[in-house]
Amino acid sequence: MINMERYNEILRHETFCSLLERLNILEEKRKFCGHDLRHLLDVARIAYIMSLEQKKDIEKDLIYAAGLLHDLGRVEEYESGKEHHIESARIAGNIMKDCGYLQEEIETVKEAIMGHRKDDNTNELAVLLYQADKLSRNCFCCKAYEECKWDEDRKNKGVV
Repeated sequence: MINMERYNEILRHETFCSLLERLNILEEKRKFCGHDLRHLLDVARIAYIMSLEQKKDIEKDLIYAAGLLHDLGRVEEYESGKEHHIESARIAGNIMKDCGYLQEEIETVKEAIMGHRKDDNTNELAVLLYQADKLSRNCFCCKAYEECKWDEDRKNKGVV
């Protein structure tokens, strides 16, 4: 299978589709940043652009896989209180295996997803995912700007 086809397989994977649908329902009345397909794709695209700009040697396919899968564990977080990054990594492993990723690639993406909530990573993909996740938020035009839990210094006040 050509590498670029694998992340498109993720988009069609039954578990991915089911969790994304459940997540959309769970966040239907959420005022703050959501975790819909648009967010997942934004994170993937931003991380890929940053990778190109920084001349990182990370396959586009892995960047997109990480972006698409990094927040699926939020369903479990909402429903049972488990930490979403742990659940997202577990889910990612199962989906990626079904979509033809090699075990080494799966481990790389799982490690990145596990680290996507902190900025002190040694895993280059985790750093990209963390930064892209933050940059994907359009705080400057958000209706919930004043109510947001993010400190003023963390909010994106313009296009970066």
